[in-house]
Amino acid sequence: MNMTHFAEVIESHLDHYTAQCWQWDNFPSFGNLVCVEEEGRTVLGVVTTIATGSMDPTRTPYPYQKTEAELRAEQPQIFEFLRTIFTVTIVGYRTHTSTNKLYYRLPPTPRKVHAFVGNADAVLAAQFFAQPDYLHLLFACTNTLANVDELLLAIMHRHHANGHLEQAHIDAFCNTFALLTGNDYRRLKLFLKRIETAI
Repeated sequence: MNMTHFAEVIESHLDHYTAQCWQWDNFPSFGNLVCVEEEGRTVLGVVTTIATGSMDPTRTPYPYQKTEAELRAEQPQIFEFLRTIFTVTIVGYRTHTSTNKLYYRLPPTPRKVHAFVGNADAVLAAQFFAQPDYLHLLFACTNTLANVDELLLAIMHRHHANGHLEQAHIDAFCNTFALLTGNDYRRLKLFLKRIETAI
């Protein structure tokens, strides 16, 4: 798969990893599906947090009351100390075989530190999100994810923006969502209302 990389893994766990962008102002969006290529598979994950700050703990950004354009013209060096990191929750992987089968489960090993990260292309994202099985892995991480519902809305919005969200996808998603939330009718009703405004 041809992919433009923009970040590198700097900390890795079996179910998630942290990556640092090569350029502080070139980072993925919340809910993006991103990939790490490994031997025999492409590991897929969803961007769950993004943070920009100083590389140097002794230097913190200072409010200059100037626009970014003005700062770049007058003090371009201050941007050299910025970095953006993001966390990715693993939601599955695709094998590098003749069938390119998708698996909605954790791969057997964590990502390697310094592995490159890139965005999944629209075709792979459409194939992956066509089934709601990825929800199982996201709901398993509710203790570490700040707001699962916001993340799911971001995913649905992006899927819709790419022209791949059909009523069948919404129905399958809602059925799985209901099961994973213990048929919490109030939560599901509120979530469906927010989907209507998000898409």
